[in-house]
This record gives sequence, C-alpha cells and structure tokens, in this order.
Amino acid sequence: MIATEGYITVEDGVRLFFQKVGIGLSTLIVLNGFYLFDDFKYLAEGRTIIFLDLRNRGRSNHITANSKLSRGVLNDVDDIEAARRHFDVNQVDLLAHSYAGKTVILYAMKYHAHVNRIVQISAMKPDESTQYPVHLSGVDATLQEFFDRATELQQQRQSLDAGEFCRKFWSLLRVIYVANPADAEKIRWDSCDLPTELSLMTYWLQYLLPSIQNASPTAKDLAAVKMPVLVVHGTKDRSSPYGGAREWVMALPNARLLAVENVAHAPWIEAPERVLGPIQSFLDGIWPDSAQRVESL
Repeated sequence: MIATEGYITVEDGVRLFFQKVGIGLSTLIVLNGFYLFDDFKYLAEGRTIIFLDLRNRGRSNHITANSKLSRGVLNDVDDIEAARRHFDVNQVDLLAHSYAGKTVILYAMKYHAHVNRIVQISAMKPDESTQYPVHLSGVDATLQEFFDRATELQQQRQSLDAGEFCRKFWSLLRVIYVANPADAEKIRWDSCDLPTELSLMTYWLQYLLPSIQNASPTAKDLAAVKMPVLVVHGTKDRSSPYGGAREWVMALPNARLLAVENVAHAPWIEAPERVLGPIQSFLDGIWPDSAQRVESL
C-alpha cells in the first residue's frame, strides 16, 4: 500500500508530519502514527487514513521554544483540528493510544461536531489523581522492577550518549508494556534516531504530563462527547490502569469497553485476533459483540 507523506503547518509555525493511505470517503486520523502506521494501515480499505505525528513527536518538528510547548496536550487538541481543516474534512474518526487516548476525548469535548467515532486504546485515566484497587491498577512486581532498573539507568546517564540511553531505556520500558515477557521484543516504538524521541522524557515531564494532570474533564464536559467511543484496554495494563478504562465507559454517554483479558499496554500486539477485527467492525459502524457497557468499577 503506497502512502503519501508531507507536513501540515499549524498557526504558530510548527510543522506536523503525516502519512496518508487509502482513498475512502470516510477519514480516520491516527495519532502518533510514527509507531502505529504498520499495525493499523490495514484499516485503509474503504477509508482514508491520516497517520499524524503529534507536536514534538515522531517526525514532526523538534521544538525547544517554551512558547510552543507550554500548553502541552492542549496544543495537540488544536493541532488535530488544524489537520482536519488542512484535509478539508467535515467529520473524522479518531484512533489513539496511551496518553493520546485522553487527547482525543479532549478534542471531542471542544470540537464534537467534527467527530464521528473514536477508538481509544489503553488510554490514561480520566483523572490522574484517581487511585484504583490493586486488581484494577496493574501494579505488580514487574512494574516495581522496572522502576528500580530505570533508577539505576538514570544514574548512568552522564556516561551514555543520548541514543544509547534511549535504547537502554526502551529495553526496560517495553517489558512493562506486555503481560507475556515473550512479547516484549514486539514493541518497537523507540525511534531513537529521531531528535523528538531522544528528548521525549524532558518534554513529557515538563509539559505533557502536567497538562494532562490538569485536564480532568467533568461530567458536564464528557456529556458533550455523544459520538460512539470504543474503549480498548488490557486488563493487566501497568501504564494506564484498567480501572480508568471502566471509568471512561461509565462517564461517556455512548461508550463500550472491549476488555482484553491478560494483556497489558499493547493489546493489538499481544492479542491481535481479539482486537483488530472488532476495531474494524466498529469503524464500519457496528458495535463488536465483545464490546460491553460498564456500570461499575
């Protein structure tokens, strides 16, 4: 499948990289496409997909100016709208993973008239201050071992060049993204050759995470998100607690949960047979049988 690629220049001059595949009438925007392209290009049959690298991520501009980073995830919300206008599409479907799974909800709150359907995969919880019981939190010995080893690696940082540190960090991080350790090598999201990804931790800690923590939508905010939302989440997710997925579905007016048992932060990689088909059905306008309503944590 041949992809076209290029850049979108947004209002403050930042350029966002995109890849575009398919020629269908419906349009799907996939956020942070630099690591999702190969896994989700299968959805291009019958639709147009725009794989968009968010601000200061992937192959989009590497930014150092505080004025272009300080709004964090709120910049991303407006950048999605800039992409929609660039491609002159009235309504889009959205697919996003991890922190971007919360971003698409924030976008739908602000620009709900322009959203048709949302696929939210392993999204961060609605309110970052919420604590869940152990069985909904994903906290286990593997996560604690990661923190211990990451602390040790941080102490060695001055003796490592940026690329080597990035690769070593990802070798630790990919282990907590899967429930089965044998699947860890399937996680290839590091992109340590890109300057944006080499500086990701600084960007995350200084701008993205604080902005996400400050963006806790109220019940009234979420009431505006009336379009269908498919929440896909592994029950063993250590990075984005499974309790958050249940909370999203309870809070959103028209959401259902595709709970993927015994997988972690990358459900489409660990259990493709339980995830990829249902996502396609949902985007085709049909709730998958495996997607259920949720009434309690």
